[in-house]
Amino acid sequence: MPGLTYPPTRLCHLHCRRQSTGDARGPQRGFTVVELLIVVVILSIVALTAIPMMSSAASIQIRSAANMIAADLEYARSMAISRGQNHSVVFDKTADNYRIVDQGGTVVQHPVKKGFTYIVDFRNESRLNRVDITNASFNTAQTVTFDCLGSPIEGGTVNLQAGGIITTITVEPVTGFVSIQ
Repeated sequence: MPGLTYPPTRLCHLHCRRQSTGDARGPQRGFTVVELLIVVVILSIVALTAIPMMSSAASIQIRSAANMIAADLEYARSMAISRGQNHSVVFDKTADNYRIVDQGGTVVQHPVKKGFTYIVDFRNESRLNRVDITNASFNTAQTVTFDCLGSPIEGGTVNLQAGGIITTITVEPVTGFVSIQ
């Protein structure tokens, strides 16, 4: 047959397939119901594992922030003892940050981040950006000052909140003992 481009067996096979599907354009491509159900089940499993992780991010952040504040309070206390002069931790609840200052009110240099001052800003730290300082109360000030013996001049508390979770850091008067509740 001079005008055929397909071998006769191939032409018969294509002709039979088009007749059985009832479509002259060829076989249709798409997803079966089973394939769609498998995708929905996989997406459901992923969502069920991701949602608890997202909701626990606030609890992880608030624990990290509380531990960081407690460690920084201890650091300010040890600086006061080792330098023989008052050191303070100044909290700013409106800006959600705190800083460690020396007796003259100058922010101390960070011991690890060379060239940086010791200011911790929760809003600008991606790992702590859900945490808010809701209250810092040391008598009437938002500052806790440690004397050269490591005793706070006034004891008090710092309250943190993240995603409905509230944590309190307490500095005991006289001893300077720091606890997290």
